[in-house]
Amino acid sequence: MKRIIAMLLAVVMVFALCACSNGGDNGGTDAKDDGKVSLDFVTGGEQGTYYAFGTVLAQQVSDKTSTTVTAVVSKGSQANVEDIHAGAAQLGFVQSDVMSYAYNGEKLFTDKIDDFSVVAALYMEQVQIVTLDSNIKTVADLKGKTVSIGAKGSGVYFNALDLLGAYGLTENDIKAEYLDFGDSADSLKDGKIDAAFVVAGAPTPAIQDLGTSKQVYLVSLDKEHIDNLIASSPYYKEYTISKDVYNTPEDVTTVAVAAVVIARNDVSEAAVYNFVSAIFDNIDEIGHAKKAELSADFAASIADVPYHPGAAKYFAEKDITVNTAA
Repeated sequence: MKRIIAMLLAVVMVFALCACSNGGDNGGTDAKDDGKVSLDFVTGGEQGTYYAFGTVLAQQVSDKTSTTVTAVVSKGSQANVEDIHAGAAQLGFVQSDVMSYAYNGEKLFTDKIDDFSVVAALYMEQVQIVTLDSNIKTVADLKGKTVSIGAKGSGVYFNALDLLGAYGLTENDIKAEYLDFGDSADSLKDGKIDAAFVVAGAPTPAIQDLGTSKQVYLVSLDKEHIDNLIASSPYYKEYTISKDVYNTPEDVTTVAVAAVVIARNDVSEAAVYNFVSAIFDNIDEIGHAKKAELSADFAASIADVPYHPGAAKYFAEKDITVNTAA
């Protein structure tokens, strides 16, 4: 009798273990899943908006839902896509143009990466062409000038090539320097370069700091060239930077790309739903200035990469339809 009881107990324990393990580490898609998982959220450098804002968002999701999110310092958009692809992270910030490059296997990515989906677009990152020379008024005026266009292969680099190309210029038509935001600002201040491409949410600290000692100018784009650029690269949007942002002589028209959160496709629907709902149902409680740019309509505006089912579920509850086609 004791042997039979022991065997029965062993069978019960096996079934219990199987039931507990069903669904996997990322929560799976089981109907009972309530998002009780821990997710790593790759952001950007410690001095950047991605990390600062990402840390605030991660804390809010962790505080308000059963999903725990940890913001992680990273090297930015391209590295974030690669980390998510490798399984080293489950969530990440990415520029919308870099996201498109990855999804289509072009420019920064030699192979197509499509094992991620959109969680939400959060705010716009403007392509800012910064100069201290008031005579540089258009992109065409950059010809023959010394211009910082970001690190080779970076998102900024390809944004710069896109804008130069829209005006019939190439990398060979300028004296290219490959500097980050901080080094670009220092080189402008020291007179080593004539202009710099900076792609980040305005106001950008590096440009603000430069403006404390110098008169900063931003190069404006005209409507014809903006329309042509958007027609060929639909991830760009027209954007106006108010003259009050950097104390420029006038408002400046440029283009911008979206700062987007993406997730691995195998992250559970419930976990991603928790992430989106914690943010957009509680915008007023977010402790960061970027909250002013958050809206559900903009969050659902990405068209060229599908949304995660968890995000689609949230937006459907708000009567907003998103792209879910793989």
